[in-house]
Amino acid sequence: MTLALDPSATPAATGPEENFWVPDGAPSPGDAPAGADADANAGADADAGIDQGDEADDAADPADHDPVVVRDARDFGVYARTGGWAFALKVARSVRPGGQPAEGPAARKVSARAFAALAGCSPERVMRHYKAWDMAADDGLVPQFEVLEPGADVELPDADVWLSYYASRNSASSVRGRAISAAAEAEGIRPTKALEVAENPTALRAAILADPGTAEAARGALLDRMREDPELQTEMARAIARTDGLKKAVASEAKVADRIGYVRQIVENGQVKTPAGQTVEAPAEVRAEAERHLSLLDELDDSEEAGEWAGEAYEAVKGLVARAVEEDPALRVQERRTRFYSSLQKATKVFEELTLDEVMEEEIYEEDMLQRLVALQEAIGGCIAALRKAAPTGS
Repeated sequence: MTLALDPSATPAATGPEENFWVPDGAPSPGDAPAGADADANAGADADAGIDQGDEADDAADPADHDPVVVRDARDFGVYARTGGWAFALKVARSVRPGGQPAEGPAARKVSARAFAALAGCSPERVMRHYKAWDMAADDGLVPQFEVLEPGADVELPDADVWLSYYASRNSASSVRGRAISAAAEAEGIRPTKALEVAENPTALRAAILADPGTAEAARGALLDRMREDPELQTEMARAIARTDGLKKAVASEAKVADRIGYVRQIVENGQVKTPAGQTVEAPAEVRAEAERHLSLLDELDDSEEAGEWAGEAYEAVKGLVARAVEEDPALRVQERRTRFYSSLQKATKVFEELTLDEVMEEEIYEEDMLQRLVALQEAIGGCIAALRKAAPTGS
């Protein structure tokens, strides 16, 4: 598309950082898009509820309308098709940043500060448009500054490409901005896209809340970030622990993961943990059953619920392990010995934690306490007698 701009026109004053609208010398009526575009869109406009008005109002001849209205329509058309490129062109062909020699065609250009004063906006805003054009020129989308003269007309890229080059703020130069830019380049996207998202957290939140795809991307990014950010791990864990629904969901998923880990351990290491807690070589039957269930679990899609499958695999393998222990005399004896030792250690620890000093210092004595200890003493005595009776001769 071609712009025919009056080089002598002065941009209309705007707010300091709000609008950068097309000046009065915007494209002439002769550069209007063909009427076929309007015909092609008429049906869509009607479907969208746009008032079609009188047939006479739809005439494409500019002579039939107020010139001011025609100019506004043409200005709007340029912006609709090119977005910020229309403004960037004005900067690119009219601005000569400080330090560049004022020779040849550049002698007619002005500084970014002077241009900003004429436009009624900040020099920083002018330079952001300048830099956007510079990056696009490096990519071959638009001509270089050197070949542009004030008032020159060129074909402009489509509007949807503009945001890939324009940084609406100076955040790209900050430490945070450089980190975001580096991450964006690593992901294969333009840094400006990532910077725009980072500068508008509310928009990001809205997209996550409304769109499952965006939420999934955010979830993946958070998980990747947490692997290298212990503080974020702690914050997320704290937030989950304080939310009942999330806490229950995490506990449920942890149980599923433990069960899958139990089955995977048998397949990958060839070892199994018995009910009493001892680790032994997995019998062939147990290993084959674990492999079968694990293959089914690995075939599940991410969207499929693994809880039921994990529970079935765990119970099936655990049952085979218990049966294998009972069918092996040596293993069965070792299993019972391990279970006894485990119970004995637990009982010993509990008894050692009794604070007898407090019994002497405070009036906490109750008859029931003494009766329970006497019963415990009798049980321990019986246990000792049973063990001595079962001990091998000479021990």
